Amino acid sequence: MNKINRKDLVQAVADEGHLSKKDARTAIDIAFDLIEQSLLEGQEVNVTNFGVFTPKTKQQRDGTDPRKHNRIVIEEKRTVVFRPSKQLKEKLNK
Repeated sequence: MNKINRKDLVQAVADEGHLSKKDARTAIDIAFDLIEQSLLEGQEVNVTNFGVFTPKTKQQRDGTDPRKHNRIVIEEKRTVVFRPSKQLKEKLNK
């Protein structure tokens, strides 16, 4: 499976949008910063025809330390869940 990184994304946006790499990098950085800020504020981010990023809080729970096999408490933590759009799922399954 191939991966795409930020540098590849910047190059693709610059090529497709007929932009300089600097302008493409700025646009991508602004978009990611806005998504990050919205999630930190507890807001969902809905990207039409792509999917929804939702901030979630996982509650504190009991668990087991896999090395020592003793009971531990797994602290509450915040995370992000991504739910792909119907259109994206259909494209992936063609």
